[in-house]
Amino acid sequence: MTRITPPRPFDVTSAFPELAGMSRTATRLHPRAGSPTVHESSVGGPLLWPASEAWATCSQEHYARRLNTPEEVRTLRRTLTKAWRRQKPGEALLTQEERAVVERIHTGHAPRLLPTGSHPLIPVAQLYARDVPDMTCPQDTDLLQVLWCPFDDAIEGCSEAVQVRWRRAADVTDILVAVPEPAYIGNDDLIPTPCVVHPEQVSEYPSADELEEEVWRRLYRWEDEVGLSYRGDLSGAPGWKVGGWAAPFTFWEPDEEDERRCPTCQAPTSPLLTVPSDEWDGESGSWRPVGDEDEADAPPYPGNRNPTQVTVSRGYTLQFYGCTGDPRHLPVTVIQ
Repeated sequence: MTRITPPRPFDVTSAFPELAGMSRTATRLHPRAGSPTVHESSVGGPLLWPASEAWATCSQEHYARRLNTPEEVRTLRRTLTKAWRRQKPGEALLTQEERAVVERIHTGHAPRLLPTGSHPLIPVAQLYARDVPDMTCPQDTDLLQVLWCPFDDAIEGCSEAVQVRWRRAADVTDILVAVPEPAYIGNDDLIPTPCVVHPEQVSEYPSADELEEEVWRRLYRWEDEVGLSYRGDLSGAPGWKVGGWAAPFTFWEPDEEDERRCPTCQAPTSPLLTVPSDEWDGESGSWRPVGDEDEADAPPYPGNRNPTQVTVSRGYTLQFYGCTGDPRHLPVTVIQ
């Protein structure tokens, strides 16, 4: 099903002409639960990985309050999906047997069980250039693969815990079948549910963080007058996307561009991939695509607001910044 972003409720450039020259396009991915193959763009799906190439790993030590196995995460989600689909008003959500399974998984395993050494990373996204017009690929490549180590203390920064691979898909003829998985994961909110994507290119404007102080002060006054939210309705698109403008900063303001430079070569970085905790929220509901069910009719679990079931740091956004000098360098990731 095609997902189409509704028109913006107001043309912000008519009130702020200086923003017209700051428009950028981004590709909204609109991930929805499905069964993607290695030959398709996906979030959390299988990767077109050469059998002769070692799988991406992380050898860093990570901290977690509890551990789960990847299969336990899948079991938990299957159990909850089945329960929500059959629930009737007045009935308990879970059977006694299901409750025991859910409680056992939520209890998890002691952190001391985490093995030492290298841990396989898990797939986050696979994107073919044919599907994502806003993705600038290195020469002779047409495929981006993103992987990370599913621990809260691993996903932000610049390290081997978050990696990208650029490939020429036609070069991968012998595909890895037995894909390794980590023995344990530190946060099941960082395991994407396999999703197919429905790419759509949209126009967006910078967040207030990126504007001159005089402009954003006028914007805030204007918002009060017209009853619209620049951040929620008119600037950057929410949800999983490629390119465009970076997500707004929540914890700190980007005073120094150097903080987002590539640590490997000091080249500037640019927004590569945006990983949100929701496709939209109460402030950005006007971006909900046409083609999705009304919230009252949508399945409550996992639902269209978070079909990937990824939650970043209890509800924030993880912004990937790619090196403009060499996209193969490790990305810089920032929780925003």
